[in-house]
Amino acid sequence: MREKILTFMEKNSRVDLKDLAVMLGVDEVTVANEIADMEKEGIICGYHTLIDWDKTGEEKLTALIEVKVTPQRGLGFDKVAERIYNYAEVDSVYLISGGFDFMVMIEGKTMRDVAQFVSDKLSPLDTVLSTATHFVLKKYKDHGSIMVHKSKDERMLVTP
Repeated sequence: MREKILTFMEKNSRVDLKDLAVMLGVDEVTVANEIADMEKEGIICGYHTLIDWDKTGEEKLTALIEVKVTPQRGLGFDKVAERIYNYAEVDSVYLISGGFDFMVMIEGKTMRDVAQFVSDKLSPLDTVLSTATHFVLKKYKDHGSIMVHKSKDERMLVTP
């Protein structure tokens, strides 16, 4: 049952408990208790709202920063990741495979904000060897939600 609850909630965290109970064939209290238990166990880590900032008029810039580091003896990558994710600007930190060790996602108002974060906070860390910053130019799909809408073909049909 947990997997089914998590699958529904991952797509829509605002799903009504009554509807979820009906879909699962159990009572609402059972679903509520299961969700509360998963929150306590850290399986459900939070609830988020996906916003298309391009439609708000607010300037937001998302950057993906690849980071190559020297892992700390006895602690591996975990201690380095902790130093990075504790910065308020950081939205996400992932340990990745390939030429870099971490993928760090941040949001800023301008490229200058991102550049200052990289040059003033991230790069000076003694374990950081190099970084590569990529800017998101347009989001097509984010967290499973399509962010662009297909435009209607308004061409006129031409027949012979």
